[in-house]
Parts: sequence; structure tokens; C-alpha cells
Amino acid sequence: MRKLFFLGLIGYGFTMLGAAEPQWQQIPVFIGGLDSIAEYRIPGIVTTNEGTLVAACDARVDRPGDPINNIDIALKRSTDSGRTWEPMRRIVDFPGRQAAADSCIAYDRQAQKVWLFYDYVLEEPAASGTRVREKRIVALHAVSSDDDGRTWSKPKDLTPSVKLAEWEAIMVGPGRGSQTRDGRLLVPCYSQQVDNDYTHVLVSDDHGSSWRVSNAAGSMTNESAVVELVDGSWLVNMRSGRRHGYRVFSTSVNAGQQWETLRDATELPGPCCQGSLIRYTDVRSGYQKNRLLFSNPADSSQRRNMTVRLSYDEGKTWPVSKVIYPGPTAYSCLTVLQDGTIGLLFENGEKSPYEKITFARFNLEWLSDGSDRLAVAATE
Repeated sequence: MRKLFFLGLIGYGFTMLGAAEPQWQQIPVFIGGLDSIAEYRIPGIVTTNEGTLVAACDARVDRPGDPINNIDIALKRSTDSGRTWEPMRRIVDFPGRQAAADSCIAYDRQAQKVWLFYDYVLEEPAASGTRVREKRIVALHAVSSDDDGRTWSKPKDLTPSVKLAEWEAIMVGPGRGSQTRDGRLLVPCYSQQVDNDYTHVLVSDDHGSSWRVSNAAGSMTNESAVVELVDGSWLVNMRSGRRHGYRVFSTSVNAGQQWETLRDATELPGPCCQGSLIRYTDVRSGYQKNRLLFSNPADSSQRRNMTVRLSYDEGKTWPVSKVIYPGPTAYSCLTVLQDGTIGLLFENGEKSPYEKITFARFNLEWLSDGSDRLAVAATE
């Protein structure tokens, strides 16, 4: 039997498939008001080696809004490429107004383990601080699953090993993490300090047995996404606290010890909002092109116009773009499905971006209007 594989392509002969028909479909996954949840927010999604889609988000139980609030981690799985989804489960649920919020999901391809990180926020505020918003008591927690998201470990507090004493808090960057070619796990995070927020990367070299935090990539930045570039450097794309209408980015050639000067990504317009950045294809795995994908609400001032962009030069330019949803929309998370199609889990609604979380699935032909297609491995 002839099989086609999208992932794990080293060592196979390569062919260019005939151009596929453009594919596009979408389905709501988490809908506010259902399952006794007032509001769902902050989507994250990964694809496992078995092809399972594992999707997580905030379940804001009693009312909308950030912590301090009663917030749990909601999860759904799909084993048919997002066409249908299992019933919602709450995999982290603390009593009262303790919150498990702003989660970030990651997948270790080698260990076949799903990781989920979240901010644990106590239900009482801390003593008044110097920051504008109410000062909260926050810890960084992690849970993991060895069976494609069916069961999960108990929460582990990573704060003592990764937070510096002078920081007010360390918080995860919502969305998803990534993994380098040699197996290192990279999870976006940021420190809240007295003056500003600072972007970092949470790093594990031993499949999650231990974690460390990189040096800061930029001041007045948070809610980032990180990928490894083909030269081995790291690219971090960040939300900017300067609210100037576009993203900012930086790269590191030495695993986060030092970062280049923060640069403005003027070709990536957006309000002050999270965005998603992932690796799509890599010439080191035999593909003819390097490809990165980026999604965000592509409007300089409002959370609307969810757009996916494609880069062929490791994020320097983004010549291909497609509007996924023109109305109110906010946070998003990209993944690559087992057959090479692209999945996007994103917040959207008619009057507000926070009415539901929708899963869209589309192929490269649809995204590029037929100008690009994939080379995949083939074996008997």
C-alpha cells in the first residue's frame, strides 16, 4: 500500500503532488453559554503524532472577564481532523474564584506528550503595587498528558524554579509552544516587573523534567510566539505595550542568552492582541521551501479581520495573506494537521470577538489562491 506522510520526512524520496482543489471548512468548537460556561477565551491547539487535535481554552464559568474570576481549563479532542469534537471537559478546576487562565499548549513529538501551561491566580488581590491594574498573586503551573489528552497529570507549580525574586510574576504567553529540530521545548512566557512586562522563553532540554527561562527579549512586550529558524536561531514575535498598531520581533542565535535589538514588524498590522506563529515546512526535512505561518486580527486599532499570512524567508516578509473572518475576532492558534492542511482555532463573533471559538481548516492551495502546493514524502 502506498502511504503519504506530511511529518517526519527525512529519509524518503520526494514527489510533488498534483495540485489539490482548494479546501475550506469551519466549525464552532466552544460556544459561550453552552455547558454552563459564560464565556470561552484564549484558544490553544496542537496535533499529536497520532493525528489527534487537542484544543484547550479558558472556561470563564460565571461571568466574562480576566482573573480575578472563576476560570477553569476546558478541553476538547478531535480524531477526524476537526470535523467532529468530543464533549467539553474541564481538566483543571480550582474552587471558588481561583483561576487557571491564559493557557499555552505544546506537544513533544519525541516523548509523545502534550503539555499545558497556565497562570494560576489566587482569588484575593495582593497588596497594592505600582502597576496600573490590580496586582494579582500569580503562579505558573503545568499539567501533561501521555495519551493524546485523554488523561492529565496533577498540576505542578513551576514558579520556584523559573521566577526571579525581584519579579512580580512570571506568566505564560497564551496559545502554543514549539519544539526545535533536536527536541528542545520552547514555550513563550513573560515576566511582570515593577516597570514593565518582558518577553522570555520557557525552555526544557530534557522533555519537561526541568525548565529554565531565557533572558528577556524585549521590554513592554508580552503574549509572544516562538519558532526555531532553519539556521538554528530563535524568532520571537510579540505583542507590544506601546500600542502602535503592529507586532514586534527579535531573534537569538544563542538559545535565548542574548537577543537582537527589538524590531517593528510593520508588515504585520494588529491591535494590542495575541498572535500565533508556527513552522509549516522546512527545507531541512526535504521540502522545496521554508514556510512560516502567522495569524492575528489584522487591523491596526480594533480586534477584527482575522488573517493568516505565509512567509517564505523565515519571517522577513509575508507576501501571502488570506482573511479568515472579517468581523470581530481576537486570539488565535495555528496547527498543521497530519495530512498537511492547516488548522486555525480562533475567537470570533457577530457583535463581540468573545462569543465563540471556531476551528477553521484549509489547505495551502486555498491560502495561496493556487500559487503554492506541498511536496510530501512517498514510500511503499
